[in-house]
Amino acid sequence: MGKLTRRDFIRGTSMGLGTTIVASGLTGCVIEDDTDRHVELEFAHGVASGDPTARSVIIWTRVTVVDDSEVTVGWEVYNDETDQFVISGFTQVNGSTDHTLKLDLVGLTPGTRYRYSFVANGKRSPWGYTKTLPTGHVESARFAVVSCSNFPAGLFHIYGEIAARTNIDAVLHLGDYIYEYGAGGYATERAAEIGRDFNSDNNTELLTVADYRKRYAQYRSDQQLQDCHRQHPFIAVWDDHEVANDAYKDGAENHNDGEGDFATRKVEALMAYFEWMPVRDNFANGDLGIYRTFSYGDLLDLHMLDTRIIGRDEPIAITDFVDGTGNIDAVAFENALADTSRTLLGGQQLSWLQSKIATSTARWQVLGQQVLMGRMFLPAAIATQALSIDQFILIATVAQIAAIYERYQNNDPTLTPEELALLTPENLQLLQQNQALLTPENIALIQLPSIPYNLDAWDGYAYEREVVLGTAAAFDKNLVVLAGDTHNAWANDLKTFTGAQVGVEFATASVSSPGLEVYLQIPDRETAIQYEAGITDLVDDLGFCNVYDRGYLLVQFSHDEAIANWRFVDDIFSETYQVMSDRSKTMRVLPGSGNRSLINQ
Repeated sequence: MGKLTRRDFIRGTSMGLGTTIVASGLTGCVIEDDTDRHVELEFAHGVASGDPTARSVIIWTRVTVVDDSEVTVGWEVYNDETDQFVISGFTQVNGSTDHTLKLDLVGLTPGTRYRYSFVANGKRSPWGYTKTLPTGHVESARFAVVSCSNFPAGLFHIYGEIAARTNIDAVLHLGDYIYEYGAGGYATERAAEIGRDFNSDNNTELLTVADYRKRYAQYRSDQQLQDCHRQHPFIAVWDDHEVANDAYKDGAENHNDGEGDFATRKVEALMAYFEWMPVRDNFANGDLGIYRTFSYGDLLDLHMLDTRIIGRDEPIAITDFVDGTGNIDAVAFENALADTSRTLLGGQQLSWLQSKIATSTARWQVLGQQVLMGRMFLPAAIATQALSIDQFILIATVAQIAAIYERYQNNDPTLTPEELALLTPENLQLLQQNQALLTPENIALIQLPSIPYNLDAWDGYAYEREVVLGTAAAFDKNLVVLAGDTHNAWANDLKTFTGAQVGVEFATASVSSPGLEVYLQIPDRETAIQYEAGITDLVDDLGFCNVYDRGYLLVQFSHDEAIANWRFVDDIFSETYQVMSDRSKTMRVLPGSGNRSLINQ
């Protein structure tokens, strides 16, 4: 696991690190204590649960007080299926953990639904619901997958939709649970309009543990997010914005001069994360490791990874290999991509993952992680932004028609029926209208090779991706990778460098952060559909994308197949919205050698 340095840990312990309390055994009814009657408090941030195992689960709450008073908090837990009392107890919380409380309930029954609640000063929290993992033969498991929830960027309708579902086993949160920017920063343009401005005492960039704590508190004031936590256990990992944009082990793009020591900022950011999120941790012992496995009997092993904080080397950038005329030093670029010393996971986590995959006997191996693993190679002219996607497609289409038409005029006997079918009156008119685009410069641009456009993802760490895929292939495993980060939805076939099919990747859209529709300045969904078709055609192994809408992913596993269903909402700026059935997409994959590739459904 990722260890803090001794210096970092001393800094952390000087702030007072909290620990998770282990709760087990019957202790009778929850206490009715009067000792804190003088303390004004409420459970303003609801309840949450997470990190279920077969016999344990984390439950969480926070007591909101007007000062730094120590407060006695009791809890009680029932088997929600039989209404049988299970456990109760009490402890004290104070400002050293931001008045948060995490309990690890142990000694539970596998595959069982529980309800829980907290009491303090005569006030009761909402009831929460959670579920332990099943053991033995498991027929099916279903997850809601989310990522990238940005409070000022839009309303959290996605969380509300998931909260209303009763048929999921857990919510997989793949990071960017919060964003570190201040007022006027990324995606805040409509914050005032929708009532999502930052609180006045937390409207600058987050740098200290107090800053991060206040940001979590504002996020968790959202009722739809509270409802989602209350109804379902979360299995979560962080991405970069829980610390700072484009974070890696030694720094971040958004950690700048004058913002202090990055190691200190990272420790304080992750301290707040562990306090506010229902995840198991060993932070009090200086351990930043968050990668872990959740076993659903003989059906699947879910390996949650950290591709950001503990192992990632600083990403390389395409611009480092492009000269002033737009030409790419292809040799240097390829050498950098193939560098076997560059790591995304870090050696210890990579070895752990290889061992888990190799020794697992479950039907499916599922990776829950942040960034895209699929090869997202675009023509170099697009990746370097010499041409936009629509410009490239137009020039390439016109050039193709022109070449076929020239061969037709010369009575070329090798023309195929498919090529002749392209010489429609509409295409010939398109050629006539855009003949001027066929300059030597443009022809040279569209003939450049395809290159990875997003080096922040696994494309920038190609050797390590090959190791992971090669491990799955060597042990004949059925691999499904789940991803977030990009704010858009994707489905990729995963192949080794030699082209061997290993598995698939399902990537979720964002809860509220804007995606490619902003970057590409796509004006509406009708135009987006054209872009999506163009991108899917341009990128090998890409089976589906949605570059416009906010949404989530439902993924269901059985022994016969894994099914992914992407669902999107039409508006995150209005309280009134709809789930768009016409934008929903379903794909599946079958297990076993000879399968393991995307299938449209």
